[in-house]
Amino acid sequence: MKLEDRLFINGEYLSSASGGREAVINPATEEVIGEACVGGPEELDAALTAAKESFRSGVWRKLSLTSRIETMVRFYDALERRREDIVALLIAEAGSTVGLANFGQYGLPMKHFRYYLEAASRDFTWMTAPELTPTADGRTVLGTGIVKYDPVGVVAAITPYNYPFMLNVVKIVPALLMGNSVVLKPSPFTPFSALLLGEIAREAGLPPGVLNIVTGGLDVSRDLTTDPRVDLITFTGSDQVGASIMAQAAPTLKRVIMELGGKSAFIVRADADINRAAAIGVGSFTGHCGQGCAILTRHIVHNSVRKAYVARVKEIVESITIGDPSDPKTMMGPLIRESQRRRVETYFDLGRESGARLVTGGGRPEGLKRGFFVQPTVFDNVDNRSRLAQEEVFGPIAAVMGFDDDDEAVNLANDSQFGLAGAVISADAGKAYEMSLEMRTGGVAINGGAGTMLSDAPFGGIGRSGFGRENSAEGLKEFTYAKSILIHAG
Repeated sequence: MKLEDRLFINGEYLSSASGGREAVINPATEEVIGEACVGGPEELDAALTAAKESFRSGVWRKLSLTSRIETMVRFYDALERRREDIVALLIAEAGSTVGLANFGQYGLPMKHFRYYLEAASRDFTWMTAPELTPTADGRTVLGTGIVKYDPVGVVAAITPYNYPFMLNVVKIVPALLMGNSVVLKPSPFTPFSALLLGEIAREAGLPPGVLNIVTGGLDVSRDLTTDPRVDLITFTGSDQVGASIMAQAAPTLKRVIMELGGKSAFIVRADADINRAAAIGVGSFTGHCGQGCAILTRHIVHNSVRKAYVARVKEIVESITIGDPSDPKTMMGPLIRESQRRRVETYFDLGRESGARLVTGGGRPEGLKRGFFVQPTVFDNVDNRSRLAQEEVFGPIAAVMGFDDDDEAVNLANDSQFGLAGAVISADAGKAYEMSLEMRTGGVAINGGAGTMLSDAPFGGIGRSGFGRENSAEGLKEFTYAKSILIHAG
């Protein structure tokens, strides 16, 4: 697969005026897989001008919903024809394992894409209930109204490195389906999985200027979030960066959708199947080397079974095959860069210094001289007030703590600034459901959840995990505003 290294602006691939380029490396081998153009103020200005003009002219938003859906079906089909190439790119660029690249990184967003195509076809326009209003001259006015959902305008989509293809898709697809124009700004670590979408857009027949893709660093992100031509920002990333973006967007009163970090709690009741609970717990915090916002990192375990749970978790963790993610036998790949590995290792030290007991891990795996690998790590007897329990690590560390009754477990789960995901496992599904109702978080999985991220279920958080929702019909409506058209019926 040829890696497209140029920026995509107004329907054309262009090099940056500065000639700036940046090497993109494979995090498992540290080898350069290619060099991508680095955009700057000139390219961003051209992209925003193109997006604004395409929206103003109505070349996309004025198309019938049916026509927009037909174009996006072609977009979907063009992606499917490149499935093998995209999966291979996600392994090389993001360090994803083969299984995760096929299903979580590619298959899941394409499932969401199919859902959005179907959901958008429903058309959310509705008519209000009629009302009778007496007038001063003794007559009665019959009034009603039509509520329709109009596109917001120019959408800035800023995406991270951990699930680049998925997050690009779940942001740009609903925005485009609802009639908006988009400027996509990917992570500098994973630009290629974004830049290829320009070729897809042309193949699908998307009008020039409707989708633009600009790479760059913090300067480009800052200019994008402050520019008055942007009407809405959708961002996935850390809570600290999310707070900065909100501050940058405030002077121009942009709408923002924030899908931020998490420190999600996994409650294991005394009646839980310990083998199953341990498998779920380990699978969550080690998936993609812990680089996920909704992973379960705080394991709140009933004290009567905590010793058995920790022992089983240790067995599973120490059986995980770590290494080259392109090998189908590999179960956990690398972190994205050395800077992230250093950050994770800081939390290894914090865990030890806090008085928690290191169960397993806490270092680098032997025999892997290249690549940004760390050991999956478990600490027991963690204080929920510690930094290890309260801060998002974005690495494969589980913090185990005990509880004696259900109220204590829920209180521990809720004692966090974050609120993105959570889970409860119990032989008593009714009790698990009751506990889920009390958990302050955007979503809770009971006994392993639904087996997938449901396309019809809203995804998002509260607190420092952000606001706004992706997936479901709500995910489409996030890219619209409700317009009431009032009618004097008689």
